[in-house]
Amino acid sequence: MNELLLIVVIAGERIALRSGDVQSVIELDLLAPVPCAPDHVAGLSALRSRVLTVIDCQCALGLGMAPNREAGAPAAVIDHDGHAYALLLDGIRNVTEARSAPGPVRTRMGGNWAGMSHGMVETDEGPVLLLDVGTVIAGPREVRAA
Repeated sequence: MNELLLIVVIAGERIALRSGDVQSVIELDLLAPVPCAPDHVAGLSALRSRVLTVIDCQCALGLGMAPNREAGAPAAVIDHDGHAYALLLDGIRNVTEARSAPGPVRTRMGGNWAGMSHGMVETDEGPVLLLDVGTVIAGPREVRAA
């Protein structure tokens, strides 16, 4: 497999992001709210004169709003379908290699972790969930259907 993964923390859980999906890891500058936006859109921020839509991953997963929806919070910058996003994180842990292809999620987790992931992957740090950034950006199912 040998795909590089960025291990991050979302809602207190260790989660993997494909390193190829991540352009950079930043601390958010000013976070401007967006009126009438879905709850999982925390606001807008800027990175080198580029506007980032900030996604509250915890909220998108159906686990309530993240407590760190503010400037200074860690985020992973993602380019998805030609748009720039910042995925709000609790923290950044490590970069490691995937030791397996994604497999089924065999553990019970609150929220919609399984529905917003590619499955579990083995790493040197043990098994971690591989997040599907596209579904997290889209948000909870009830928001996508609206």
